[in-house]
Amino acid sequence: MRYENPIIRGFNPDPSICRVGEDFYLATSSFEFFPGIPVYHSRDLVNWRQIGNCIERPEQLPMEIAGAGLGIWAPTIRWHEGLFYVTAKMKDFGNFIVWSADPATGWSDPVRVDIEGIDPSILFDGGKAYYTTNLRSPEGLESISMVEVDAKTGDKRSDVRAIWHGMADDRPQKLEAPHIYHIGDWYYLWAAEGGTAFEHMITAARSREIWGPYTSCDAPLLTNRYSEGTGVACSGHGDLVEDGRGNWWTVHLATRPDDRWYSHLGRETFLLPVTWEKEWPVIGDGVSHLVCDGPLTAAQQPLNPWQADFSSRQPQWLSVRRPVAAHYDFRGDRLALTPATEKLSDPLGSPAFLALRQMDIDCTVEARICFDPAFDQSEAGLSIYIADYGYYAFCKKRIDGRNSLMIYRQGGDFAPVSLPLADGEIKLRIQADKKHYTLSYALDGGEYVRAAVVPVLTKADAGKGFTGTLIGVYAQTDRAGEKPAEILSYRVFPA
Repeated sequence: MRYENPIIRGFNPDPSICRVGEDFYLATSSFEFFPGIPVYHSRDLVNWRQIGNCIERPEQLPMEIAGAGLGIWAPTIRWHEGLFYVTAKMKDFGNFIVWSADPATGWSDPVRVDIEGIDPSILFDGGKAYYTTNLRSPEGLESISMVEVDAKTGDKRSDVRAIWHGMADDRPQKLEAPHIYHIGDWYYLWAAEGGTAFEHMITAARSREIWGPYTSCDAPLLTNRYSEGTGVACSGHGDLVEDGRGNWWTVHLATRPDDRWYSHLGRETFLLPVTWEKEWPVIGDGVSHLVCDGPLTAAQQPLNPWQADFSSRQPQWLSVRRPVAAHYDFRGDRLALTPATEKLSDPLGSPAFLALRQMDIDCTVEARICFDPAFDQSEAGLSIYIADYGYYAFCKKRIDGRNSLMIYRQGGDFAPVSLPLADGEIKLRIQADKKHYTLSYALDGGEYVRAAVVPVLTKADAGKGFTGTLIGVYAQTDRAGEKPAEILSYRVFPA
C-alpha cells in the first residue's frame, strides 16, 4: 500500500518506537520546549495522534536552564512488564529514565543514570536492563558503550564497557543514537553516524552475545547523502519495530530540505519497510523517499484541521523552557494570556508564548485576538519562531500611545512593517508555503488584508538546526501589570 513521508510532519526529530499488542507508541526530541518528549499513538503506523508528553510537569526537569537547541535530546521508548520506559539526555542534567503505566499521562519523576554520552537507549533482556549511549572508550575511540542498570533507580549493576566503534572504527564518525535488539540468535546494534546533517546515516552491527564482539554490516543501512534528487536529506537516527504480522519497519529522522540539507520545519519522522537478507536488516533501497510502498493495514489519511480547545492546555501546545503558570488562564471559550516582561528574544527566559509545531510546509494559521494595551511597547499576536535569535513577530503593539499593527524580525535583514490600528478585536492569518509566509489581518469581521510576505527562517536563524518552526500566540511588555490579551480562537488548516 502506498503512503507518503514524513508520517509525522513538522519538528519531530530522533523518533523512537515500540509496539504493545496492536498499538504503536512513538516519542521524539523536544529540546528547550515544554512539555517535553511528545508521545504519539497509532494502530497502523501511518496515522498518528499526539496523546501526551513524558515531561509534563515543570518540576520534573530544570527546563529553565535549557538554551536554544539544548534541553532534552533523543528519547528511546520501550515497554516492559506493564510499564512504558523512556530514557533521554538533558544537557547539564544528564541521562535519565521516566516510566508510566499510561503513555498519555502519569510519568514518573526522572531518575538519573550515571553514565556520560548522549542518545541513551534501554533494552530489557533476560530479566536485565541494558543501557547504551555514545560514550567514548577509555582509549578515546568513538564508541557505543553499555552498562547494566536498575531501570527504576538508575543505579548501575555492572561496569561500563565500550562494545562497538562504528563502521569506520579508526576515525571520528559522530557515532550516536544506539539501539540494541535481541532478534532470534542475534543482538543487533543500530546507530547513527556522519552527524545529523547531509552526511547522516544509519549503520549496524551484530553479535551472538550482548556484550559483543560486534561485527559491522558492510555498508550503511540508510543514507540520502548521495541522492539529492529524492527531495529528502539527513536520513538517519532510526529505530526498528515489528508490526505483529511479521513485517518490520524503521522510523527515522530526515528533512525535506529548503537547501542542500536544511529545512525550516526541522527534522521530521519518516517510515520505511525493512526486510532481511542473510540475517541482516535491509532498509528498502538504502535511501529514504517521500512516496513509499509497504505492507500496511490501513490507508494514510490526510492531515486534519486543528482548533484550540481553551478549556485546558492540550498536549500539542508548547512553551519555551519552564512556563510561568500565571501567564496562561484557560477560560473555556478563550485563553487569557498575560503579557510577560520576559521576551521571546530572552536567551533563557520564559515568555508568555503558546505555540504548535508548524503542521506542514503548506498550511494556514488563524487567530482572533482582543488586546488593547495600556502601556507603550506592550504587544500581543502571532510569532513564527525557531529560537530566541530567529523569529518573526506579527502583532498589535502600542507605540507612543497609539495601537499599531507591527511585523518585525529577530535576526536577519528585515525592514519592520507598521500600520495604524484601531482598538478592539483583530484577526491574524499566516499562510505558509515552502519559501514564504503571507501575513494578513482583518478588523470588525471584514475581509483579510495582506500586510506582508516574508521569507521562511533560514539556517542562520536556527543555529545548528536541531529544532524547527513553531507558530503560536504570545504577549509581552516592558512593564508588569499589563492587562491580558484574550485569544478568542486559534485554528490551523493543512493545504
